[in-house]
Amino acid sequence: MTTSRQTRAIGSAAAAALLAAVLTGCGGGSAGSSDAGASGSPVADKLADDPLTAVRNAPDITGHTGSAQATTQLTTVSGSKKASFSGGGPYDYVKRIGRLEVQVPPGAATHGPVVEVYEPGVVFLQNSGAKGVAPGKWVKLDVRQLADGNLISNGATDPATAAAALRGAQQATVAGDETVDGIPLKHYKGTLDLAKAADAAGGQAGFGLRMAASTFTVKDVPFEAWLDAQGRLHRVIENFTFAGVAGSKDPKDQVQVTSTVSLSDFGTAVSVSEPAGGDVVELKDSGTPSPK
Repeated sequence: MTTSRQTRAIGSAAAAALLAAVLTGCGGGSAGSSDAGASGSPVADKLADDPLTAVRNAPDITGHTGSAQATTQLTTVSGSKKASFSGGGPYDYVKRIGRLEVQVPPGAATHGPVVEVYEPGVVFLQNSGAKGVAPGKWVKLDVRQLADGNLISNGATDPATAAAALRGAQQATVAGDETVDGIPLKHYKGTLDLAKAADAAGGQAGFGLRMAASTFTVKDVPFEAWLDAQGRLHRVIENFTFAGVAGSKDPKDQVQVTSTVSLSDFGTAVSVSEPAGGDVVELKDSGTPSPK
């Protein structure tokens, strides 16, 4: 799909219109677990002494838990304007599928929560604001239809992709020790490279990361991560930047996006599945719905 077609998909389709609608007002204009780390060797469920290794291993170790509950917060800032999205839901690392219910701010393309079911390379959206989609129906999108690979465009960064981005960590230092909800955590700060994260994730899990790598204007993405003694990811904050005015590198045209994902209840039973086929429509490149 060409860049112009991706832009049409974002501008006229699905829930990407959520963020697009809010950011138009503001700006004026995943991966499941694998058992091998960056070295290709199995990753032990233990926090590595080396900060960079610890951060890069976190997606695998977190995936070994089998499941988690996630909460998300996405904040966009452009000039003096700010918008916030929040959500939450379960993720199944075994089946590599998750569900988020996202609360949208005023000015979005839809009212009420947007429900997102996501897997590597694909996302289903209900109450997305897409034109011509009947209430209760779901829109199905390939992440390659979204210029940011669904990293932020639907009002949330899914937990699997947020963690997978850490595979591309290039710098990491220990910022301190903190206790959160009674759990001792190691706090790290650093930068990551989404293109290298995509290489490390591979396959469909890397599609969204690679799309995002070509879209965001700041390539060294700042992050903070909190890991427990087992090396599991409890919280990650990632800061993305993109041009609110297409092609502009002017600082005043840049939109800052802060994505926060928190994980808890590791290993608890979750139930997530794709929507029934009869309730799903796919969007053509023009953004027009068509039966699945």
